[in-house]
Amino acid sequence: MNVSAPAPLAALDSLASPAADRPEWIWRSGRLVLWEQAQIHVNAVGHASTAAVFEGIKAYRADDGRLLLFRLDEHLRRLSDSARICRLDLPYTLSELRAAVFELLRGNGYREDAYVRPWAFPSGLIREQMVPAGSVCEVVIDSWPFRSRLDTGRGCRAGVSSWQRISDAAMPPRVKAFSNYHNGRLAMMEAQENGHDWPILLNERHKVSEGPGACIALVRNGTVITPSLTSGVLESITRDTVLRLLEESGEPVIEREVDRSELYLADELFFMGTAWEILPITSVDGLQVGAGRPGSVTQRLAAEYTRLVRGRSGRHADWLTEVPR
Repeated sequence: MNVSAPAPLAALDSLASPAADRPEWIWRSGRLVLWEQAQIHVNAVGHASTAAVFEGIKAYRADDGRLLLFRLDEHLRRLSDSARICRLDLPYTLSELRAAVFELLRGNGYREDAYVRPWAFPSGLIREQMVPAGSVCEVVIDSWPFRSRLDTGRGCRAGVSSWQRISDAAMPPRVKAFSNYHNGRLAMMEAQENGHDWPILLNERHKVSEGPGACIALVRNGTVITPSLTSGVLESITRDTVLRLLEESGEPVIEREVDRSELYLADELFFMGTAWEILPITSVDGLQVGAGRPGSVTQRLAAEYTRLVRGRSGRHADWLTEVPR
């Protein structure tokens, strides 16, 4: 069944950062620096940026006014893992980075939802076309307000991309590196030119992998199915969260290879990631998914995820880190 085209979905407007939202401070190499003064020479970008690794972390405002970072330690650990695989020397411990995130959020006086991005890149002027192994990194942590869309009931249109997802034999997809995202960028531009909102990439085995910045899952006959970690996906913290919530609720879950044609027969489909949260997919390649609106499993997940990140749930308090006043 074909789907009439809804209004285009704004591209990750939850992460939009207009000039008015620019923070006062950025954390850079051990201290807070005024936003306007956090500069490097243009020649320090270039090749250094091909090796840069980063994280995306969200801080949600609880009903009682506390600011809660979601799975902070897991994100910082993944940043360290990414640096290790990319042979970069991360000059700060996880405890030091944790304290730096607190310092930044307090310095900018956030009281509402905020997005935090720590990133590491080889410091100084990198002349080598191939950044040497063991390069000492500069670490920057920036932040901006975001608008969660978990409660809006929105959906998106997806299309299977002609671009192939990078494989572990070429560039490790489990690493959160800036260079990996060019793969998703090409797929995203193609999808939007073809009238979709977001792409779905297949891997080198022509199996479903992920979106350009989020993992994917389908629901069929009451079972949630998601591509395995060896399908070319990022080792997603949101994916892990969703699978844990489903298993604890007694929902059947399977991790395995997924065929493209299964997308067309799914009762529900959704993306999941820190930036996208839980994003329902209402059509794939012009074919309606289920009833063409967020399904019951997806809606329950989004509701539980909302309760969890805002501290309303009694589950997994260890995943929430309060920003000290």
